[in-house]
Amino acid sequence: MVEQTRRTGDPGSEEFRLERYPFYQVNRVLSRYNLIIERELRKIDVDIPTWRVLMILGEQAPRSIGQISRAGVVNLSTMMRIVERMTNAGLVSRNTSAADARVIDVSLTQAGRERLAQARVLMAPVYRQALAGFSERDAERLLTLLGRLNANLEVMTD
Repeated sequence: MVEQTRRTGDPGSEEFRLERYPFYQVNRVLSRYNLIIERELRKIDVDIPTWRVLMILGEQAPRSIGQISRAGVVNLSTMMRIVERMTNAGLVSRNTSAADARVIDVSLTQAGRERLAQARVLMAPVYRQALAGFSERDAERLLTLLGRLNANLEVMTD
């Protein structure tokens, strides 16, 4: 059965079936999720890239733009534009790193922390609905499998 799943999910196989292709399924989930959160975040004038940076900095700040870029899986030049836009909106501040003057550290401002708190309130019901019917074990297994999938792909981007 495992080999059949792998064969039918392998785009190089004559037995390929789109619905068995894991990346098609992941993309469907992510696209649907993005449609939902985009609608919710619009209520507080936040877009998805801003939400991503708010979450990253809400977990640990300050962080360099490069660290934020890697954590958000966004190329550096795009992340620089996102951070610039957030700086202009008063959500983040940029300062030269004390450890390395060539590095710019980014932190949430008070307005950024407030916007993050608002976004978390809006995102909590989406998260709960998405995981409705999942046991704790299911949720942990999902994270483990997605982490393995990501690690397998990460070696191809280095």
